[in-house]
Amino acid sequence: MTIKIPVRTPNLSREIARLRAVPVREATGLVVQVVGLVIESNGPASRVGDLCWIESGIGARIPAEVVGFRDNRTLLMPLGKMEGVRSGCVVRSAGRQLSVPTGDQLLGRVLNGIGRPMDGGALIDSGLRYPIEGEAPNALERSMIDQPFATGVRAIDGVLTMGVGQRMGIFAGSGVGKSTLLGMIARHSSADVNVICLVGERGREVREFMENDLGEALKKSVVICATSDEPALTRVKAAFASTAIAEYFRDQGLNVMLMMDSVTRFAMAQREVGLAVGEPPSTKGYTPSVFAMLPKLMERTGCGKQGSITAIYTVLVEGDDTNEPIADAARSILDGHIVLSRKLTSRGHYPPIDIMQSLSRVMPMVTSADHVVSANRLRELVAGYADVEDLVALGAYKEGSKPISDEAISKWDGINRFLRQDKSERVGIAEAISSLQELTDG
Repeated sequence: MTIKIPVRTPNLSREIARLRAVPVREATGLVVQVVGLVIESNGPASRVGDLCWIESGIGARIPAEVVGFRDNRTLLMPLGKMEGVRSGCVVRSAGRQLSVPTGDQLLGRVLNGIGRPMDGGALIDSGLRYPIEGEAPNALERSMIDQPFATGVRAIDGVLTMGVGQRMGIFAGSGVGKSTLLGMIARHSSADVNVICLVGERGREVREFMENDLGEALKKSVVICATSDEPALTRVKAAFASTAIAEYFRDQGLNVMLMMDSVTRFAMAQREVGLAVGEPPSTKGYTPSVFAMLPKLMERTGCGKQGSITAIYTVLVEGDDTNEPIADAARSILDGHIVLSRKLTSRGHYPPIDIMQSLSRVMPMVTSADHVVSANRLRELVAGYADVEDLVALGAYKEGSKPISDEAISKWDGINRFLRQDKSERVGIAEAISSLQELTDG
């Protein structure tokens, strides 16, 4: 016997009504309010970090990024000037996060904070783009740091030897000589490619840095610049864009030098963003997102499966206080720190590196035991001279009172010659080590 199972025919009108009731994810929205740096819109449906375009009232398309949500509204921050933005402007979602162009075409070019040319040259269209919000290499897949990195600066290569893939911080107050030291390293280092990020710099100083400090090294460099008058979010993105470009060259198996000037201005820009979207301020007004972003940014550099990114971050310390919040947070993440002294600068001592306060944590991993002993001996001599410097200046020091100080006084002219270097002079790492051992052994 055949059993017939009844088949229910769907009610088409009811099904259509149900589908119409499901909210559609619109790709557009309308601006409803602007408060300070934040643009609020009633759409589009998007995720945090998505790129959007705001069609302003003057016919321009302003890039913006989704930074949060509040009361069913989308919060956006512009990556350009807000001129022409008004209530009712259309907001369109790009459906992706911000990315930057990559390729060898970048060498010798100057880009803005979101990866667009600002040197008057042609647009870069290599067909390959990297998202600026990348991931750090797996901790267990990183190569070990076991090769020295030559900076061409005698004081660093001799006493604070860096390794390929190390992350080093340069801590100094304003006007002490950070940019000059960065230029020396960029010109004389052993890196295959330089990626230089200038965050929050004065517009006047950008060209000066490129022509006076960087010079011929521009041919193997990519410069990303977001001056102090740029929107806060653009200054933040400049740091991530430069890291993404460095990651591209690292993925090609190259030894990349990433320089960022400065971490402090990056942190200040993120503080502006955080306060604008409602984050509570904490130490010195910095929001929690600032301290969360520092390791997120810095951990992306270093050694990968192939290639490496040797990173140097400058930290602008307020009032020459190397223990202020951003300096303290950066020092805890980085693999070493170089402290520049305003006192040495005032004496005409360049580069003004205070070797007693500076440290390279990977130096024992990339140098010989004899080299480490010589470097530590030089530190002892400098400390021994510092202990009696005032007495020597007054003529009150009696020879024989302190043997280490006696030796330091006799070698002081040689120590100064070793630690000083003209910005146009390049010193090989072997020559630096030889000079150090000759100075400390003699």
